[in-house]
Amino acid sequence: MKNGVQLQREYYTRTASNYESMHANGAGEHDLACALIHSLASYHGLTSVLDVGSGTGRAVARLSRSLPHARIIGIEPVEALRMIGHSNGISKDKLIDGDATKLAFADGAFDLVCELGILHHIPTPRKAVDEMIRVASKAIFVSDGNRFGQGSTTERFVKLLLWRLGLWPAANWIKTRGKGFYYSEGDGIAYSYSVFDDYDVICRHFEHVMVFNLSGDGKSSLTGSPSIGLFASNKNL
Repeated sequence: MKNGVQLQREYYTRTASNYESMHANGAGEHDLACALIHSLASYHGLTSVLDVGSGTGRAVARLSRSLPHARIIGIEPVEALRMIGHSNGISKDKLIDGDATKLAFADGAFDLVCELGILHHIPTPRKAVDEMIRVASKAIFVSDGNRFGQGSTTERFVKLLLWRLGLWPAANWIKTRGKGFYYSEGDGIAYSYSVFDDYDVICRHFEHVMVFNLSGDGKSSLTGSPSIGLFASNKNL
């Protein structure tokens, strides 16, 4: 039986020709995140950026234009998506093969390491976050989903309560009938994820953490926004 990673990569290979129309167009939460990454990198003088899980290279192309003097690299494991990025003008040395959970770079190789919406497609997102932290010398930016800001008010309260009681993994296993993931033709394989799942480990490694509501009502980062941006940096930034 194929695991979630195999199924997701097959999904992206099968839908690669429609990827940009399905995922990359419009002024969505990840476009806002990309604008924040540009602003923060410019403000702090960051000169190298690694984008993890680049797809067809939307963020790589955008950051390369807005940060012309910075070294911008994107990794993407699905060849069909990389090929579209290359056909759109992104060079093969800027959009390369790579696994988010096993980054082939030395410790502190990039000033900033970012991801835009790939952690909820990974069965072990903490491994990817650990690798982002390892490879970043100054900062990371995470832009991803927040289960606690999704669904009705009652659903949000129940999910938050189960999480705080340590019962969420069991509840999610039951809800997904033992698979641990959900499937939709619009998003492929997706896991129930919140940026706040990894908030503790990020805070242990960085002195400063900023949270941005990328969508929702803006009243609460924890329960008011289905998408969260998080910028974490060191004092020596």
